[in-house]
Formats: sequence, C-alpha cells, structure tokens
Amino acid sequence: MLKKSVLALAACVLAGSAFAAPEKPECIAPAKPGGGFDLTCKLVQSALQNGKYLDAPMRVTYMPGGIGAVAYNTVIANRPAEGGTVVAFSGGSILNLALGKFGKYTEKDVKWVAAVGADYGAVIVRADSPYQNLKDLIEATRANPGKIVYGAGGSVGSQDWMKSALIAREAGVNYKNMRYVAFEGGGEAMTALMGGHVQAYTGDASEVAAHLKGGRVRVLAVLSPERLPGELTAIPTAIEQGYKVEWTIARGYYVGPKVSDADYRWWLGSFDKMLGSPEFDKLRAERGLFPFNLTGDKLADYVGKEVKRYTLLAQEFGLAGQ
Repeated sequence: MLKKSVLALAACVLAGSAFAAPEKPECIAPAKPGGGFDLTCKLVQSALQNGKYLDAPMRVTYMPGGIGAVAYNTVIANRPAEGGTVVAFSGGSILNLALGKFGKYTEKDVKWVAAVGADYGAVIVRADSPYQNLKDLIEATRANPGKIVYGAGGSVGSQDWMKSALIAREAGVNYKNMRYVAFEGGGEAMTALMGGHVQAYTGDASEVAAHLKGGRVRVLAVLSPERLPGELTAIPTAIEQGYKVEWTIARGYYVGPKVSDADYRWWLGSFDKMLGSPEFDKLRAERGLFPFNLTGDKLADYVGKEVKRYTLLAQEFGLAGQ
C-alpha cells in the first residue's frame, strides 16, 4: 500500500498536480492595456483556465512604468512571496535589465518560470503611408531624418529603439539623428501611429494581426530569420530587402524571489504540461506567437546569456550606464 502511495505521488508530481493551484491567480502586465505584455498575460489566462489548471479565474492587472521596471521592483520589494502571481516579461525586459534600468536588481533576483513563445520585430506604417517598403522608409529618413518620426514602446535604449537603430546602422544612416518618440507600451505607440503622430512604429509582429485585418496598417518588414507563417507570410523580412537585422522577442513569466518551492513547482509543472499540448499551440498561434519553450533552470540560463549579449550590444551603441 505504501509503495502504491509513493508511486501515485510521483505521478502527480510529474503531472504538475501534486501542489495546490493558487487560490487567487493573477498575471501582472507591466504596461497599460494593449501591446505585448497584455497579450502575454491574456495568453496564460486563457490557457490555464481553458485547460482547467485553475479552480479560480485568473485576473490580469496592469502595472505600467519603465517598460517593466515598476512591476519588477514592486514584486521583489513588496510582493516577493505571492505564489499565485506571475509577471509577464519580454526580450525588452531582459534588455532593460542589461542596461541597468531596473535599478539595483538583476536577473538573479526573481524566479524565472517559463518562456512560452517567440515574437519578432516589425516595421509598421499606416496603410496610407507613402512608404511601400523598408528601403522607402530608410531613404526618406536618410534624406530628412528630422521629418520622419519613429514611435515605439520605451525610451532610447529600449528594444523598440534598438530595432530602428540597428536598421539605420545597417543602412548607413546615423541613428543619432533620428527622431524618436517614446510611449508606455505598444498599445500607446500603435494609437499614435493610427493618429498620424508618428510615421513609423518599430513594434512586434504579434501586435499587428488585428490591424492588418482591418486594413489600417502596412508592415514594411519583419525582423525574423525567415518569413513568418500564417497571416504574415506575405511580409518580407528585412534580410530579404538587403538589411541584415533580426530581432527575436521571447515572451514569458516570472514570480517573486520568495515564492515557496511548492508554489513554484506548481507553476513549473503546469507550464511543462501545458506547453506540450496541441491546445496551447493553437492559443499561441492565434496571438501571433511562435514556439519557444523554456522553463525553470533552462530559462534562467537563457536569460543570463541574453543579459550578457545585450550588455555588449549596449556598449556598441554607447548606452552602457544610461
């Protein structure tokens, strides 16, 4: 009987169900509604609830500020042991960690749970824009850098700024002369583009699907190694157009540093099980994300390596210490 009990417990552990689901599950999106962080939280909300991993509904809350800095600092300093709270992160979060924009905290000050998908950079203009391809936009910027306003989520040094700067550098345009307007998240940046306040938005591919369906935007390029499948398959890459620039954006979640082992293992077990399901593949694809699955220690290792890579990139652009 004892042997059977031990085997049953082991089976539960492997299934991610040996630990109790959180009573008040929450996902914090570190920006205002709209944009990539919101999308990331809505994804896990749908996946966990539709998959019946949770007994209570997961709420999504918004904590804008510093492209993730406010949420990162708040969770570590004020909410470090909340076992039911996950926080969305992106490649931009990792970049800001590398730039020191999260204050005194580093990537080692939280528990990394899961990366669940990859997104890619995109260069977006309004549908009525005179720029038909990436070369048109670059040449207009080269001719009159003060006239073309680029908008995106985050200030100078953010990943959206970095996308436009990398493209400019590749094209031989002085990125320091470019006009750039910072917004708090992709939702605000897209609104500014639609309103004609900026001429181009270096955002993320996953954010544009709904706008493409409505015929409101034109995507000049995706910053992926190859063309993306699905609705974006007709969009050429920057590489195809002669500009060797890629920008991959991992999306996922972390929890506070003092979350109990039991709660942390529940999240890990649930994500491991969920990421292997066709149901999750469908939900991820519906949000314009592509497979990129890492959990626990493997994710922590990935984040550490990315911080080092971004630190070197920041030094190249003279951003270190800013």
